[in-house]
Amino acid sequence: MKLKALAIALALAVGGPALAADAPLLSFKDILALPHGMATAKIPYGPGPQQFGELWIPSTRGPYPLLVMIHGGCWRADLPGLELQTPLSEALASRGWAVWNLEYRRLGHDGSGYPGSFQDVGNGIDAIKTFAAARRIDLGRVVFMGHSAGGHMAAWAAGRAKLPPSSPLYTRSPLRPSAVVTLAGINDLEGYRKNGPDACGGPDTIDRLTGWGARGPAAYLDTSPLALLPLDQGQMVVSGARDPIVPAAFGEAYGSAAMKAGDPVQVMTIQGAGHFELIDPKSEAWRSLYPVIDALGGLGPRP
Repeated sequence: MKLKALAIALALAVGGPALAADAPLLSFKDILALPHGMATAKIPYGPGPQQFGELWIPSTRGPYPLLVMIHGGCWRADLPGLELQTPLSEALASRGWAVWNLEYRRLGHDGSGYPGSFQDVGNGIDAIKTFAAARRIDLGRVVFMGHSAGGHMAAWAAGRAKLPPSSPLYTRSPLRPSAVVTLAGINDLEGYRKNGPDACGGPDTIDRLTGWGARGPAAYLDTSPLALLPLDQGQMVVSGARDPIVPAAFGEAYGSAAMKAGDPVQVMTIQGAGHFELIDPKSEAWRSLYPVIDALGGLGPRP
């Protein structure tokens, strides 16, 4: 999809829903308690126990647009992993998307942090090329989507073509999306380290992720989406106005920077929503998000 067409699709999100300002906010435990089915297949992309993805294939004939789903959890192994995105993955598959719900090594797993966590995300995405044809996946219609720490990884992966060959994260021909959607994404690592809440463990978590202790300020150059702008992709930056983990100001500031860099961007702040409402497939937030996301994959209107 051309960037101009993406800008039109993203513009459909203008305004956004308004949720009750005093409604109780969801927690990750609420997401884990949602009913869901089983993925079509579990496919490894490496030898490690975290190096796999779960593939959801629609019941329709295809070919299918692909949504690469990357979960949050503060990049930490002591918090839930791809199961956080299972209900949303199933819901999007029911609408006609093939969904690749990706797991990766997180802080606390052997080989995690820099460069391992980033290499896992990149390798897991590029592994799609090995099974796309057999699964009737259309690699011309690919969207990366992530939540929280996974939003960071989704935006980072969309910008991998900007990495210098000197970086251990460099890949010669990475799979590139036609758009990237970040749901409460931590897309400016340096800014979040300096001014973000301590919900993810404070500056120490960012430092462990990026290898800051050994690399210093250069650690952000190949790990933070802000440093890779422009991504040369359409971007949709979604935040919850009541989010205590990644406050909306971070999404709005990143979206503004991406626009100034030249990317077509839609910034959407959902009034009344917190952090986990953005991955609850039955939330009021997703009533407005579904048609916009479907438009990015070239899917027709649905209820």
